[in-house]
Amino acid sequence: MPQKRVKLKLKSSARKPLVIISAVVVVIIIILAFYFNRIGELKNLGYSEEAAKSIIFKFKYSYIMDIGENKTLNAAFESDDYIEDNLDNYAKIDYENQKHLIRNINKLLDKGYSVDEVNLIISKGDDKSVSDFTKRDKVKYIEEFLSVDFAKLENLDRYVEYQDKENDDAETTVLYVNMDFDKEDYVDPIIIDKFDDYVLVNKHRQLSSEYVPDDLVKIKDEYVKTDEDVEIERNVAKAFYDMAEAASKDGMELMVSSGYRSYKDQEEITNTYLELYGQNYVDNYVAKPGFSEHQTAMSLDIASKSVNTFVNSDEYVWMMDNAYKYGFILRYPKSKEDITGYKCEAWHYRYVGKKIAKYIKDNNITYDEYYVMFLDD
Repeated sequence: MPQKRVKLKLKSSARKPLVIISAVVVVIIIILAFYFNRIGELKNLGYSEEAAKSIIFKFKYSYIMDIGENKTLNAAFESDDYIEDNLDNYAKIDYENQKHLIRNINKLLDKGYSVDEVNLIISKGDDKSVSDFTKRDKVKYIEEFLSVDFAKLENLDRYVEYQDKENDDAETTVLYVNMDFDKEDYVDPIIIDKFDDYVLVNKHRQLSSEYVPDDLVKIKDEYVKTDEDVEIERNVAKAFYDMAEAASKDGMELMVSSGYRSYKDQEEITNTYLELYGQNYVDNYVAKPGFSEHQTAMSLDIASKSVNTFVNSDEYVWMMDNAYKYGFILRYPKSKEDITGYKCEAWHYRYVGKKIAKYIKDNNITYDEYYVMFLDD
């Protein structure tokens, strides 16, 4: 006799937990999908995953979506120093790649600096100088100096002191202090530890005795007006040959009397001139060892083949009109002796590249000024 199948029916009370669990799972899936979708949207805006998670957990998703990409906000949401009350200010402050950016912003705002002032302060310093500055009482009238494009936060006190003495305008004060005019020559110099083709060497910026350029080449004998070999940096040599060839087409004969000089060479030259002409002559015409631009191998002493005194030659006139076209500048012009710290050397040319050379000529400035305004970071 066939057995009857018995259908087991779950009571409604037994089915209810399964329904609840299923519903919870669905909700979790929806929430996770919603969460990861928003993470993706924030990352597409340029926010890091860490910042995106913080934005969501702090319920600032809509706020950020309205603002869009903002590196300072990204740093703020990544930082343990984030302060909710400063959120709107973070959004208005330009990002700087500084380790303690958000902490320093908080401290500056807490001291009563405006957003514009905070922007100036952090843009004119590095992490250390800004961090040090936050430890000071609030400084008045910082805009006067820090609004100058090439101002440095670390020099602020020096700007104030120098202007009090010299009564120059703010831009001139910043320029001169950045060139160390508030210091004695050769006193407390900057030691150059990073060398490139644009290096500035003067009475306030020193190369070590061990420094030797990497890519020295010998100037061709037919261009050398001396019994000794002349070496120079390879790109400078090429630029000189191009210039000499162009001069030749105009009937000029450019020569070279000096190029690269080592620290030891400069030491010997300084001692020789000291014995012959005395300290005053050396101070005005001869750089101390380590302070000579010739050690960079980026400078040439130009000569005329037919005239011994270069300033009296046609080649000198040609160089004054044409040198910039080949990337060379007269390094120590007569009208700028108070800037360069040297008496005019009509023969001393520095290679800086065509773009910089043209700017210097068009604006009648020295390389010292150009370097401070555009290259010194």
